[in-house]
Amino acid sequence: MIEKIEGIVINEKPYGDTSKIIDIFTKKYGIIGVIAKGSRTIKSKLRSTTERLTYGIFSIYYKENKLSILKEVDILDTLKNIRKDIKLIAYATYLMDLSSQVYKHSYNDTIYDILISSLKKINEGFDSQIITNIVELKYLDYLGVMPNLSGCIVCGSRSVVTLSSSKGGYLCSKCRINEPLISDKTMKLIRMYYYVDIEKIEKINISDQIKNQINLFLDNYYERYTGLYLKSKEFLKKI
Repeated sequence: MIEKIEGIVINEKPYGDTSKIIDIFTKKYGIIGVIAKGSRTIKSKLRSTTERLTYGIFSIYYKENKLSILKEVDILDTLKNIRKDIKLIAYATYLMDLSSQVYKHSYNDTIYDILISSLKKINEGFDSQIITNIVELKYLDYLGVMPNLSGCIVCGSRSVVTLSSSKGGYLCSKCRINEPLISDKTMKLIRMYYYVDIEKIEKINISDQIKNQINLFLDNYYERYTGLYLKSKEFLKKI
């Protein structure tokens, strides 16, 4: 029986002379491997609908714990604005790679919702760095290494003055040693990043200084606590 499943292609690789195997991230089944027969031939109707970033309804012969077989794809959103910008493609690629790794750690289907919402917002023109940082912060919860954003990580005081990646969260003035101070607005915004519903974001207006402070904290925190090394992240840093 053919099953229709919503998902997004997060990876593709050649299979035989004319086909390919695609990894589709779905809400229903998680990440599944699917054979797209003949999709590498010029005349194949599957050629353009089996590339990375293809978001749609996939009609497949689903086989649990085996490679399924793709029949056709109905596109839900072309994500065309992302596709025509190399920088946005880099952000989208990183988000797909990161989402895949986080899902394999926690197997929580809300990760799919976060990924799709973030890609849609970037496609709509929202700041790609801010959206990516929001996703990164939310994913730390699924990885089991969420920083303490409720009070000082050392003594619990609510009167915090900075954020430390090495200590793992907020610090108050008494517990701070030599960590650089950051603005009060930065500390409030990073907490907001955790609670905000990406799908409901309508406007973002954050200064470059605050954006970069949050981004630096998350880069250092991921490097220190997650053990994840993604080539797409390294490429993103270079551009």
